[in-house]
Order: sequence, then structure tokens, then C-alpha cells
Amino acid sequence: MKKKFLLLSLLFGLNASVGADDHEDSREAFRVCADGNYLPMSNRELAGYENRIAALLAEELNLPVEYYWFPQRLGFIRNTLRKKNPDTGQYHCDVVMGVPHRYELTITTDAYMRSTYALAYVKGKGLDDIKTQADFLAMSAERKAELKIGAHERNPGVQLLAENNMFLQLVPYVAQGGDPNVAPAQLERDDLLAGNIDMAILWGPLAAQLRNESKDADIGIVPLESTPSIRFDFPFALGVRHPDKQWRDQLDEALVKNKAEINEILMEYGIPLVDEDGKPLQ
Repeated sequence: MKKKFLLLSLLFGLNASVGADDHEDSREAFRVCADGNYLPMSNRELAGYENRIAALLAEELNLPVEYYWFPQRLGFIRNTLRKKNPDTGQYHCDVVMGVPHRYELTITTDAYMRSTYALAYVKGKGLDDIKTQADFLAMSAERKAELKIGAHERNPGVQLLAENNMFLQLVPYVAQGGDPNVAPAQLERDDLLAGNIDMAILWGPLAAQLRNESKDADIGIVPLESTPSIRFDFPFALGVRHPDKQWRDQLDEALVKNKAEINEILMEYGIPLVDEDGKPLQ
């Protein structure tokens, strides 16, 4: 449980204070807490899949969408979902579009997406035969020794490398930098495209973003399957304040009604989706 909590802390602040919430019987807007530089999830131009899902659900609920932007770093929940505007006394926002299912700092809807960490590499540079996790692990010791593989310190891929005598191949990165203008995993992606590393182990949506934004390189993505000792796949849901159960239930109903459209959006972005057993769906 402790390892899982550390992994999930990659995306959200774990130092949020717990306080009472105001129940709202009626809402005038679908008010979203989001990072303005967090593609493929969200950005200020509303080009992320979470932006599109928010618009879809807001239309279902007949509400306009409003955003409160804040970098998705440590303290995100404390500074968004749980923080009130001192002038109005109203919370800054009412829903986070992507949190781990059953995330401790919120109550969550049912999961609408399950993705997994993935290996990413540039095709045409000697790794095109690596199409599965088994192919990766079956490489000869000599071939493995030549690789440089990027991953941040909380990435479960680090454990995969350690368990398979590849820890010396790790090129470490910081999970959360202090500059909000640098998108998550941007440094790993830049180094991969520049040839400074041979592979990167990325959260599935971030691997998809690498492929989507790489105009001059063909990116190979190998979804990683969980093992008895390492969990790579996680379900994601919407998160709301703990007392807001009625709002959570409304969102669950909207998710069910729009399930097909949501799946189409995720597939359009190329997110590596997996089933409940962690097996790839695409």
C-alpha cells in the first residue's frame, strides 16, 4: 500500500488539509481544477482529453464549463479542490478530471480509464524488434548493457530495471520539477528525441503525447503488463470533495451515459488502454 501511495503521489499533492465542505444542491457551472500545461490531459487551449471529457459531461449536465488553473504538483488538491476564494468564500473548483480511482484525498467516481506505463523508443534506431515486454526482457546481457533508459524516481519501471539486472542502464529524472512551464516527463521526451537516451518508461498518456507531438520521428510504444511484484496499470476517475457524494453520483451517471464517446476520445489520443487484468485493449 505504501508503494502504491508513493506512485500515485506523482500526480497530486499529498499534504492537503482535511476540512469540512459545503454541499451545493444546485450548480451554475461545471467548475474544473486543471493544469494549464499538462498535455495530453489538459491545457489552457482546451486541447487535452480531460478538457474534452469535461465539455462532454458539462453538456450532459447542461452546465457551462469553468476552469481554475494550477500546476499539478505537490499540493494540487489542497490549492484547488479544497481551497476557497477569500473574496467569495466559494471553492475554486468542484471536480478534478483525472485522479487515481479511490484516491485518498478525494472521493472518486467509477473509473473511466485504465492505462499503464509503457516503454517508448524512436523507431529505426535498432529497437524495432522490441514489440512486447517479453522481447525487452529477453534481450542479451550485452545488448541490455548498451542501453540508456530514462525514468523518474517514482516510476515503477525503475523496479523493473532493478529486478532484471538493468539498474545501471537507468538515467534518472525528477518526477516533479518546480517550473510549471515544463510539462511532466518533458525532459525524458526531449532527451529521447535528441538521442541522449535509447528508451523512456512513461505513464501511458505521456507516452501517447510523445508519439502525437513527434512530427519527425516514429515512436514505438510497448505497454507494460503488471507482474506479481510490480504494478504498472492504474484506473483513473473524477475526483470531488469528500462530503460531495450527491455530486459524485451525478458525475457517475453522466459517465455511464457518455461511456462510448469517452472511449472514442481516449482512443483518438492513442492512450494505451488496458482491461482490469492489465491486458492491452489496442
